[in-house]
Amino acid sequence: MDFKTIDVDVADGIATLQLNQPEQANAMGEQMWLDIRDAFHWVDETPEIRVAVISGRGKHFSSGIDLAMLAGMKNEMQDECDGRAREKLRRRILDLQDTLTSIERCRKPVLAAIHGACIGGAVDLITCCDMRYASADAYFSIREIDVGMTADVGTLQRLPKLVPDGIVRELAYTGRRLDAAEAKQIGLVNRVYDSPDDLQRGVREIAAAIAAKSPLSIRGIKEMVLYSRDHSVADGLNYIATWNAAMLLSQDLTEAMTAAREKRLGKFRD
Repeated sequence: MDFKTIDVDVADGIATLQLNQPEQANAMGEQMWLDIRDAFHWVDETPEIRVAVISGRGKHFSSGIDLAMLAGMKNEMQDECDGRAREKLRRRILDLQDTLTSIERCRKPVLAAIHGACIGGAVDLITCCDMRYASADAYFSIREIDVGMTADVGTLQRLPKLVPDGIVRELAYTGRRLDAAEAKQIGLVNRVYDSPDDLQRGVREIAAAIAAKSPLSIRGIKEMVLYSRDHSVADGLNYIATWNAAMLLSQDLTEAMTAAREKRLGKFRD
């Protein structure tokens, strides 16, 4: 696939997606928002892709939403009727939310490899990913407070599911930097690597381990974890019972059991 702001490579079941606007610190402009949604729809629909890794080219993962795009919204929403102008703005926010939700909606696991700055909208983005990994130079900031707004495309909804509530409030109220070491301490990232190169190698190894597993089972795990996040334990147990009644007796199950018995790696259909 050819995207204007994202470089894509696919090998060994792993799609590597790199935000590619390094001269703008990978600021999330209009085209990048379009490309993110299209890219993750493509990842979801492409059978040979089993896992995706998202990272950024240049010195930073992403500096967040392009402020020029944010400023331009005021003109876009103009209408002689105040109610209609506000309806337009609400629909625009919902559309931006849906763009990032496309990462969560993607059936394949998505790993974020973060170096340098991860600010504002970029924090919204990584909270949609299955796992987050960082290099030692990475830092995070819920910067919306510093431009006089409330973060509105996912951070305040997803981050409290990942880290303690008091930490979310502190970061959102102050906009302060959170470095990689603290991000690991609070559970925002799984691991911290010494350098961006080490980060890329380490995340690639994790992605390869996932790609070697049963794709049907991996997709089921993502479905269940997300469902359980937003539902009761009883609801989650009921859902997995129904899911496995439909999906358990698969070719993947037979192959995995056979491979274990023969002490070899399983060979699974995409």
